[in-house]
Amino acid sequence: MKEYQAVILRFTRHQREDEDALTDLLNERSRGGWAPTMMSQDGLRLTVVFARDAEPER
Repeated sequence: MKEYQAVILRFTRHQREDEDALTDLLNERSRGGWAPTMMSQDGLRLTVVFARDAEPER
């Protein structure tokens, strides 16, 4: 079974800051075992959906 997490990143119109924010987001989620599975951009927002294998319930 998988679990999912959606994150909405709002761009600032400052390319370097936006790149840093996206890099930080991807690195942070990766350390927690999350992998990006879908990205969607709308105007100044980027939605990233992450997934990872869920821990079995005990």
